[in-house]
Amino acid sequence: MCVRDTRTGATLLAHREHEVHRTASIGKLLLLEQVAAGLADGTLDAAEQLDRRDVAPVADSGLWQHLDVDMLPLHDVAVLVASVSDNLATNVLVHRLGLPAPHGSVALHDVVRDRRGPEHPPTLSTGTAAGLVDLVSDLNPLVRRWLRTGTDLSMVASAFALDPLAHADADLLNKTGTDSTVRADVGLVGPVAYAVLAEWDPPDDVHHEVLDAMRAIGEQIRDRLRGW
Repeated sequence: MCVRDTRTGATLLAHREHEVHRTASIGKLLLLEQVAAGLADGTLDAAEQLDRRDVAPVADSGLWQHLDVDMLPLHDVAVLVASVSDNLATNVLVHRLGLPAPHGSVALHDVVRDRRGPEHPPTLSTGTAAGLVDLVSDLNPLVRRWLRTGTDLSMVASAFALDPLAHADADLLNKTGTDSTVRADVGLVGPVAYAVLAEWDPPDDVHHEVLDAMRAIGEQIRDRLRGW
């Protein structure tokens, strides 16, 4: 865990913030940063049509797999990743751009796979809480705008009682990652950047306790903001 005041750089809360953890979909932030950089320097066109048939189908998180349309503008594909952590959209962007470079300790290692075998990287992404706070503190403004459409407020962000489907005007943005033994939430609330990462070994099923603990951290951030 790492919670930092972006105005002063002061660390407000920290616990094992330099340990590397599996972070599930959190690494998709690097892909969004790569898209935003390409749009800014003109090497990418927001209107370019991307075809989901160029990659293998993939299940779990996302909406595109449930839609009828096979092709979408690059910009809209990025929004799907930011909003609903769309796995198919993620793989389409990686097919178009390649994997993004790591950002310090934060890395996206692979595309999303329904089955991850021994021939594949062992996990989708990894990072440290401190490294993720560094990343989220310096996000491209376009990525910040996309992330304000994010629908998963079930973890740290649950403390702020926002409508998960309508909070684009709120002073909060975040990206989450979920796997069977991972819960991760990274975000910005006003001037506060946070990264809270949890993982455990099977067969333990502690995700309810983890979610309660993550909300409690969000409540500490909320109470501190009220005191400023």
